[in-house]
Amino acid sequence: MAFQTPAVGQLQDLSSHVPCKQAFNTVSCRAPHSRRRHRPVTARSNEIATVASATLTTSQSPATLQPDGTVLSSPTSSRNQALEPRQLRGREVEERALDCCIQMHQDHPNGLQMPSRFGTGGLDEAYDRCGIVTASYAKTFYLGTQLMTPEKAKAVWAVYVWCRRTDELVDGPNASRITPEALDRWEERLEGIFEGRPYDILDAALTDTVSKFPVHIQPFRDMIDGMRMDLVKQRYETFDELYEYCYRVAGTVGLMTTPIMGIDPSYKGPLRDVYQAALGLGTANQLTNILRDVGEDITERNRIYVPTQELKEFGIAESEVSIGMFAPSTGKIDDRWQRFMQFQIKRAREYFGQAEAGVDFLDKNARWPVWSALILYRQILDGIEKNGYNNFTKRSYVPKWKKLLSLPFAAVKARSAVNLKASNESS
Repeated sequence: MAFQTPAVGQLQDLSSHVPCKQAFNTVSCRAPHSRRRHRPVTARSNEIATVASATLTTSQSPATLQPDGTVLSSPTSSRNQALEPRQLRGREVEERALDCCIQMHQDHPNGLQMPSRFGTGGLDEAYDRCGIVTASYAKTFYLGTQLMTPEKAKAVWAVYVWCRRTDELVDGPNASRITPEALDRWEERLEGIFEGRPYDILDAALTDTVSKFPVHIQPFRDMIDGMRMDLVKQRYETFDELYEYCYRVAGTVGLMTTPIMGIDPSYKGPLRDVYQAALGLGTANQLTNILRDVGEDITERNRIYVPTQELKEFGIAESEVSIGMFAPSTGKIDDRWQRFMQFQIKRAREYFGQAEAGVDFLDKNARWPVWSALILYRQILDGIEKNGYNNFTKRSYVPKWKKLLSLPFAAVKARSAVNLKASNESS
């Protein structure tokens, strides 16, 4: 299931990375083939961005970014050989990855089983660093991983850190220096991770993870393509366009982590239902991010993520959104924007509903952190409503006391597993 990428907090020192070709003996195995918001620059956030971008050099097979945000790969790139002859768009991108992940789960339930030649001490250090980063950036989620088996918890940390580093490339303090070629180089490093050739100690944790769990490379590639979209695309005309972006930057995380969290042994339904629930949570979280941050995205990055076609359907011009939709006579939020936001919030809640239907299918020791994320993030939508739909000058958030009250409720939902019982009874 997906987890959110929270705002930058304190980050431990990750700058002393050691290439694994020096720290470990590497292995060779071919793998089958936060939305983010602007964050304040701190010394520690500089460290993670430096780690992620320091080794990125111009790729020999750069991807081509079209003016509309379309991602086209060079015919000579290694990843292009695995793609369909025509370019996939919208939900097709998600469907391809979904099929890949389900096939991986069925064919390799215990992961790629690459022969491990990493020193135990080196891997312990790698996972320890991943745990520190996860605890620093996602305290509630990290707490939830403590209910998992140690092996699962460490694997989820490894995925989280890779996503975090990828996010920092285009949204961190060094983002202005990141080019499409740098993202191509990052993707080459990703290929190395899945081939048993991690570059540094943090990559090594993910290599070890994919050797133990049925994690497919495709959602990782798709997330990098989401970063490519962020380099050039500032408007989304249709919801189908926006849906593809939401999948690439958030739904992908659900596909990455579901095979790690595992499925309840008593579940009798199809794998597709479990993975689609994970995708639903990623989409819901990302839509919630977008609705929460409308004003911030406009003023700080000149971006409007809500579909422009839908703005027109509600009689709203982009120029009005850019200055904030307040009624001149009252100073309150314009009625048109209120109706527009009601429509957007209703849709986001529908995706939360899709996710809720499948959380109980997860292994019992993984349900609580996912239920917590779902319940807490859904409350952001409640906050937008309580703010009178003013997401131009007010930012909805869940106060700490409310988070603490929600966690026991999430634990009850996780233990009861009502949807699992209902699914098994109908099978």
